[in-house]
Amino acid sequence: MSHHNETNPHFLPRQHDPIIEFPSHTPPPRSRPPSRHRGHAPVVVEALPHGPPTHGAPPPHGHPASHPPPSHSPQHTPHVKPVTPLAVEVPHQESRPHSDSHTRPQHGRGGRHPAFIHPPTSQRTKPLTWLLAAFCMLFWILVIVGGLIILIVYLVFRPRSPWFDISTATINAAYLDMGYLLNADVTVLANFSNPNSKVKVDFSYVILDLYYDHNYLTTSYINPFAVMKGESKFADVHMVASQVKLSSKRSMQLQKQIEEGRVNLEIKGLFRARSKLGGIFHYSYWMYAHCQLAVTGPPTGVLLRKKCVTKR
Repeated sequence: MSHHNETNPHFLPRQHDPIIEFPSHTPPPRSRPPSRHRGHAPVVVEALPHGPPTHGAPPPHGHPASHPPPSHSPQHTPHVKPVTPLAVEVPHQESRPHSDSHTRPQHGRGGRHPAFIHPPTSQRTKPLTWLLAAFCMLFWILVIVGGLIILIVYLVFRPRSPWFDISTATINAAYLDMGYLLNADVTVLANFSNPNSKVKVDFSYVILDLYYDHNYLTTSYINPFAVMKGESKFADVHMVASQVKLSSKRSMQLQKQIEEGRVNLEIKGLFRARSKLGGIFHYSYWMYAHCQLAVTGPPTGVLLRKKCVTKR
């Protein structure tokens, strides 16, 4: 648009005419407290000069309102300088973590009363809780120390379980009364061995049961005894069965085995043993033995075959 001198006296500015400013649509900057960081420049607000009033302004005082409005033709359009918004210079600030908002003073409803942040109140621990914690700690200390002691003792002594065996077995007599009542006289030599070189074993309860084809015949009890380190203890056990009733099938089977010279017997043992480790430590346990024997017929029956198993 070309610039030209204004010839209309109504649009020429006068010395005492008021200047009408139009507000800017840019929102005013918010006032904020001064920066906490040292060395930052303050906020600088610079106001730029405003242009002359636009053609939509009312006529100044003292002029008649009867003058017609200016024509909108291009030659009569005044030059209007646009209003420049305020230039606001904001210093660069470092980014703050989200937690910084919690350190600023908070205001209550309406911004009148500040909201105070109360620190958590400390609660004293009850004496019962301390006592329970001390008891648990003491319990676990005892468990750990006890486990270490047992491990050290085991590594030093290397305890092993004793075992039971039948060295010899003899049938002195075996016959059937009335065809189904068994009378038998058996002698066995029991062997209790201690394979440990540093551990002594005491037997406080020892019983032996005699069976024929899973049929109970008699029981013998052995007095308590001790087996020293790396030694064996022999016990002569006399077992007598009297008037033991057998089924017809078992009676016929026993009669046939006596005639053939090969009688099958079973011996089951129950023992209560205690191992002593160095005279200070000791522990008790139960043992079970099962032996299968094959002997010749009476009266001079001798041991032909044996198989013994000892368990704890």
